[in-house]
Amino acid sequence: MWGPYCEWWGPGYFFGVPMIIGILFWALVVYGVFYLFSRFVKGIPREGGTDVTPIEILKRRYARGEISDEEFAKARKNLET
Repeated sequence: MWGPYCEWWGPGYFFGVPMIIGILFWALVVYGVFYLFSRFVKGIPREGGTDVTPIEILKRRYARGEISDEEFAKARKNLET
């Protein structure tokens, strides 16, 4: 029977599939669009890019423990002059 309340197009169905699958599909589509948009707007942060100053790199190395107090002070003095 193909009427307004047939098995696949009646209440509880969304374009021939159960309503929950249709809702999940559109939720994933909306999430995907927002995810791609946010990645496009923010960009991927890169270590050592042109927006990172030498002082910031020095501070990060010091914070990670790659250089000692003396090396940090000496390098900072050299960079600031």
